[in-house]
Amino acid sequence: MRTDQPNILVIDDEASICKGCSLILGEQDFLVSTRTKGKDGLREALAGRFDIVLLDLRLPDIDGMEVLASLREKKPETQVIVMTGYSTVKSAVEAMKGGAFDYLAKPFTEDEIILAVAKAIEDKRLRDENILLRKQLFERFDFNNIVGEDPAILEIFERIKRVAATDSTVLITGESGTGKELFAGAIHVQSSRAAKRYVTLDCSTLSSSLLESELFGHVKGAFTDATHDKKGIFSVANHGTLFLDELSNLNLEIQSKLLRVMESGEYKPVGESHTIKTDVRIVAATNRDLSKLVAEGFFREDLYYRLNVFPIRIPPLRERK
Repeated sequence: MRTDQPNILVIDDEASICKGCSLILGEQDFLVSTRTKGKDGLREALAGRFDIVLLDLRLPDIDGMEVLASLREKKPETQVIVMTGYSTVKSAVEAMKGGAFDYLAKPFTEDEIILAVAKAIEDKRLRDENILLRKQLFERFDFNNIVGEDPAILEIFERIKRVAATDSTVLITGESGTGKELFAGAIHVQSSRAAKRYVTLDCSTLSSSLLESELFGHVKGAFTDATHDKKGIFSVANHGTLFLDELSNLNLEIQSKLLRVMESGEYKPVGESHTIKTDVRIVAATNRDLSKLVAEGFFREDLYYRLNVFPIRIPPLRERK
């Protein structure tokens, strides 16, 4: 029965290696199975649900690289750590190119195998979390959840598909209740950043001082209530997508700091003297006419042009067929 304990399969023709791995990893509360024949091990790996396979590359009855290739094709979710003698480290490097997570050169120590397995488990955990997050985002932001067969909406779908394939900044405009957040989420899940964080901030719900701290973070002592360091969403969303809803509510000072991030990819937390680099795709939305706010002096013209790289207007419900 599948449990929450990591499930490991060791495939090695040396019984002493199988026994040693089983003892070492068993003491770490891992579930360990062993096979001394490569073909038997491959059959079990394909039939079972193993988190990690420890695979000897030199097996008497089948090429270890063949086992690796089969696992990569049929069990891509399983992490493979190859084991090899010092004289065949070159083949281990080839195995890494073929999809192995890591390799252990024999003879390896107890600490080395524990560390390699721990790294593989952590990497698998992060990949599984990203897959789950992406699935949840697709379910929430899938085009099927954005109701409408109106030609204008279908055209928006096509525009979203085109812009999702790029890393361009997107400005979504439309009245409240038109589904701007759904369209922003749809851009994220179809982009190359889909496996990374998708962070949203409603700029209309916070005061200017709280907005600055929320965006850029702050260091301890930056202001009266700053009792500890706080990461801003530019840190949290690094390598992902940041959705700024109703950004017309940003004051001119914060607009200036946002512009700097977009131009340089750097920002300063409140109270910090050093800059921090960030790589974030920005999707912004507003229910107001930013060009009018620019003319009235309430919105920076240079920021407006930075944001308006790929504009998408969402028609109100009354205009849809």
